[in-house]
Amino acid sequence: MQLSDSTYSEITALSKQGDDLVKAGDLEAGKHKYVAALRLLPENHREWEAATWLYVAIGDVHFRMNNYDKAFKCFFNAVQCPKGLGNPYIHLRLGQLYYEQGNLEKATDELTRAYMGAGIAIFMEDDPKYLEFLETKIEI
Repeated sequence: MQLSDSTYSEITALSKQGDDLVKAGDLEAGKHKYVAALRLLPENHREWEAATWLYVAIGDVHFRMNNYDKAFKCFFNAVQCPKGLGNPYIHLRLGQLYYEQGNLEKATDELTRAYMGAGIAIFMEDDPKYLEFLETKIEI
């Protein structure tokens, strides 16, 4: 399935605007652009690959704002979208969010998936506590 050219163009333009706003530090405005883009997807929006990266973008904003419950919902949705399962970045965020919720068993599982998929480098841009936790669970 492919989106129409006009819908795809609109979604990518809104995403780019969202990215620019987030980079400028306006997380809330950036999130609104991503949500607007997500709303342009046809019915059964989770069947579209664009939903995967839009949920990731929205989830990242919530993660950066320490809105862990909302971030978790976004990444939980993303993992169910095309190319979501097995995506190391999505598993990293899910692991971090399970950690923040105190669900250390699921945190270990998801962080291990991230590590197996992308290696130690995927942990380098975030708080070292997640890698330190994983090091107590598996041999790195």
